[in-house]
Amino acid sequence: MDSIILSDWLQQRFDPAAAEPAYRQLFRLVQQAILSGRLAAGTKLPSSRALGTDLGIARNTLIQVYEQLLAEGYVQTQSGSGTYVADTSPDRVEEGQAGTPRRAVRDRHRLSVRGKRTIELSGVSKQQWGAFMPGVPDVTEFPLKAWNRLQSRIWRNPQPELMTYAPGGGYRPLRRALADHLRVARSANCQPEQIVITTGIHQSVDLALRMLCDVGDQVWIEEPCYWGLRGMLLSSGLKLTPIPVDAEGMNPEPRHLAKPPRMIICTPSHQYPLGMVMSLARRRMLLEYARLHNCWIIEDDYDSEFRFGIRPLASLQGLDNNGQVIYLSSFSKTLFPGMRVGYMAVPAPLADLFSLGLAELYREGQLMQQAVLAEFINEGYLTSHIRRMRGLYAERRSLLIDAVHRRYGESLPVMGDEAGLHLVLGLPHLRDDWAVCRTAMERGIIARPLSAYYSLAKGAQAGLLLGYGSVPGEKIGPSFDVLADVIDEISGAVKTRGRKVA
Repeated sequence: MDSIILSDWLQQRFDPAAAEPAYRQLFRLVQQAILSGRLAAGTKLPSSRALGTDLGIARNTLIQVYEQLLAEGYVQTQSGSGTYVADTSPDRVEEGQAGTPRRAVRDRHRLSVRGKRTIELSGVSKQQWGAFMPGVPDVTEFPLKAWNRLQSRIWRNPQPELMTYAPGGGYRPLRRALADHLRVARSANCQPEQIVITTGIHQSVDLALRMLCDVGDQVWIEEPCYWGLRGMLLSSGLKLTPIPVDAEGMNPEPRHLAKPPRMIICTPSHQYPLGMVMSLARRRMLLEYARLHNCWIIEDDYDSEFRFGIRPLASLQGLDNNGQVIYLSSFSKTLFPGMRVGYMAVPAPLADLFSLGLAELYREGQLMQQAVLAEFINEGYLTSHIRRMRGLYAERRSLLIDAVHRRYGESLPVMGDEAGLHLVLGLPHLRDDWAVCRTAMERGIIARPLSAYYSLAKGAQAGLLLGYGSVPGEKIGPSFDVLADVIDEISGAVKTRGRKVA
């Protein structure tokens, strides 16, 4: 294509009435012609004046196009001679440097082993709101007026240091407020220097794993446990040992105790997903075992604020006299998940190391939000909001239990309802709780299959995790009736198949 043909080619494709600016449109067209080979290296481009006349546009527009082409290396100029297409062909790649072209195409979108494992173990729901999504609070009850007032006060005259990267560990006043809050609400034993602000439980766990574990290390997890945690650990190359839970929480057997792990991860105040509380005797046993074998304990204090009928239990960290418990919590349930603020209370010798590791790995920010949150806590809004929401969730919990009993009486067990934002509905007569969840989703109802939380198929119970936190009271009964219809339909189909087999 020579310069005359280029002019004709552009006239056929250039649309002066298009929403795209003329200079961007022309730059893209000429770029396309060069990359596709229509304009060969060394081809002289028409002058900006001549091309502008042919296209009926101002010369300054063409000058801008040529300058951008020159800046990005598509053309080169020769003084007194004009503008020429540059040689943009890629450097020769010798065969064997990157394999055969066919193999390169085949492998282009291949995930790493860790990537594949992450996707295979994923359990994220496409829908995160509605009946009966577990683990989601009622964000419509968040005290926005108070939050906005505090936020406006801080943004009115923001300090420059709040608009840059976060210092190691996070905003100092928030760390101090959280240390005070944990001492009162969770009987924790920590100082502000031990608090590390993160974006939530996932990042807290990831940081602890990176700082304390190597690939191949053994980690104890509860059986069942949160699927997101299990996936993170496996994709990190760690060896998992599922430890069964009983009425007193994590219950390691002699064969487990004979092989001390590098790390123990547990939810002692509200086991997720089954809901039991770890007994004091079991807590002391784990602490003593960790001391004797130099293990780290990760305490995920899931939903500890929302207990019904009794005060929230003291944390495991508060019983630790040897500095081996790392306490994790977040504001995803107490305030709202989209806030993405979590925190850790780490043993004093690790505090500076974790703060430095956090800053080095993630380059944290959000200091303005951390400043608002510190004021929110210090002015008493967090405590009053938790107290109010505890009452609201207690009402919704009762409504859901009543709906279960109206439909099934005592034939289906309700488990883990003493705390948190969900309960577990057992389905002892069914094996495929996934089928119930899939069909319920088609009818607009969300439920999580209990069997998905087990690492081992053997011993896995069938059931449904039903969250009531984000469901208005008047919708709980009707929504459960829809779900119950699904359970009955699938139960009936199973019985029918059973008779045919018989």
